[in-house]
Amino acid sequence: MDDIEALACLSALSQGTRLQTFRLLVRHEPDGLAAGEVARQLDVPQNTMSTHLAVLARAGLLRAERHSRSIVYRADLGRLRGMMLFLVRDCCGGRADLCQPLIADLLPCCPPEKAAPCPT
Repeated sequence: MDDIEALACLSALSQGTRLQTFRLLVRHEPDGLAAGEVARQLDVPQNTMSTHLAVLARAGLLRAERHSRSIVYRADLGRLRGMMLFLVRDCCGGRADLCQPLIADLLPCCPPEKAAPCPT
């Protein structure tokens, strides 16, 4: 990821409804949600949600797949990973001891054996 791609992702996520949408879709991985269901769960008109989904998709944060008459959206976790790595690539000047608290906070989100909620 380069500066331009990171800025596109961050810009797309800098609006409240889009941030909520992305977080909702991350929670529904790997199945995703139909566009209408995303709109319903976030209580946003469908035409407005369509615009927000398009912005997120242009930034590469979502993937869309047609299923009959509906479009199912999924968060692109690879893109999220790339953005997060881009942001922390130079973490603490290479001093692992300073980055360790960040890593420790991320580990409970995705333990290898058992799913546990992320700390809030």
